Amino acid sequence: MRPGAVREADVVVASCRAAAAFATGLRRASARLPKARGRARFIDGVDYSFPDGEVGARLDAGVDGCDVFLLQSLVSPGAAGGVQEQALALLVAARACREWGAARVTAVTPYLAYARQDKPTAGAREPTTARLFADLAAAAGIDRLVTWHPHCAQVHGFFAPLPVVAPDPLDDFVHAFARFRGRGDAIAVAPDAGAAPLVGRFARALGLRSAVAMKRRPERGRAEITEIAGNFTGARVAIVLDDMISSGSTLREVARALAAKTWVEEIRVAVSHNLCLREARETLEELYHRGRLAAVSATDSIPQTEEFTRLSFFEVRPLAPRFAALVLASVLLP
Repeated sequence: MRPGAVREADVVVASCRAAAAFATGLRRASARLPKARGRARFIDGVDYSFPDGEVGARLDAGVDGCDVFLLQSLVSPGAAGGVQEQALALLVAARACREWGAARVTAVTPYLAYARQDKPTAGAREPTTARLFADLAAAAGIDRLVTWHPHCAQVHGFFAPLPVVAPDPLDDFVHAFARFRGRGDAIAVAPDAGAAPLVGRFARALGLRSAVAMKRRPERGRAEITEIAGNFTGARVAIVLDDMISSGSTLREVARALAAKTWVEEIRVAVSHNLCLREARETLEELYHRGRLAAVSATDSIPQTEEFTRLSFFEVRPLAPRFAALVLASVLLP
């Protein structure tokens, strides 16, 4: 065995209840990796609730000396308790793994909650909650974090010295829009300055033009697009990329600005995370039926609800194959 490699019995993939769907997808995807098949033990549903609502955890198999990958969906629509209970379940389960001898605990959270609270609002007395969550993760015994397209780059600093593994989402977006490669009538649009670097790289990868919307928030939960900078000459299809859909207010304003300021006839949207808020679904339906929205896709970093999956123009991009290769193949294969 190569130096530093782990033995079959050393790897455990444990999942919290809110991550049940993701754990099932990862297990199926890992079974299609021939060299990884059978080389990890899976423990499902390690957390539970006491009658008074407190969160508990119990391991149905030993983890002494093991490299544990702990799966949790920190936002799981419909799950009891909401994001607070899911976050606490992750911390309690991680502590259970460490107290029962795990050599290392890697938290696998496709959507990283609290990452948007990366700095106080200007002029407001607010905490940097992203740093607080990182401190709690370290105190619980988490050694490493694996996540997908976190909201802010500062997450690496907040969790330091814990390493954060966050695969570049560019390939996922490029694959989703590969059929638009080199098309002169298509343009990639960043809904705000924060998305501009990713959208710029996406545009270069597909040989497209790019544009960026200038956004400001006059008040909490409300977005306003003041301008869209870019060359829209001959553009008929706008591809809008972002890290997430929350209320849908940013997307609504971008769509209105494109309708008012350009000749774009079709808007296609792809995000890494959809929070599955009812307000967002209503916004998407309005833009589809009475606007120029043609299609929306999101990953299953957050379990997508039927309210979204039954929309004819909505598509889910599964992450399980990507995470199976990342969590299992990269660790277990020579």
